[in-house]
Amino acid sequence: MRRADADDFEAFVADRMDRWRRSAFLLCQDWHSADDIVSVTVARLYRSWRTVSRADNRDAYAQRVLTRCWLDERRRPWSNREQSWAEVPDMAAAVPEVVTDRDGLAALLRSLAPKQRAVLVLRFYLDYSVEETARMLGISAGTVKSQSARGLATLRTIASGQV
Repeated sequence: MRRADADDFEAFVADRMDRWRRSAFLLCQDWHSADDIVSVTVARLYRSWRTVSRADNRDAYAQRVLTRCWLDERRRPWSNREQSWAEVPDMAAAVPEVVTDRDGLAALLRSLAPKQRAVLVLRFYLDYSVEETARMLGISAGTVKSQSARGLATLRTIASGQV
């Protein structure tokens, strides 16, 4: 890679790293896994930087790579058995109210199927259009709409305590 390309790549990644990390966390609900997913994403973007740098919308391209990395990780057999903890579970600590709300949202997102969660995060947190979300996930626009409707209905049901 030429130095100018390397500088462009480094600037691109540095400007977006926090957003990718938050996005990955919303998808996988674990900061350690989110960091792993972002690392794999950055490696894949580096490998294909010539293609990425010529893309009409680099951000959408990168988000698609990140989302697919998460979906690939979900398909691995150990991903359903392994759990990581930020701290030892039996050590209770005082948690501020804001974190509790965030944890409640995280629990709601975890209650969704992976594809529904990906659709809702891309559509409503990252504000992608139906068509952009469909392209990123490799599904039809109709599937994005139906997964959005089902996911939101599930969240409403759970949040209202009807489950």
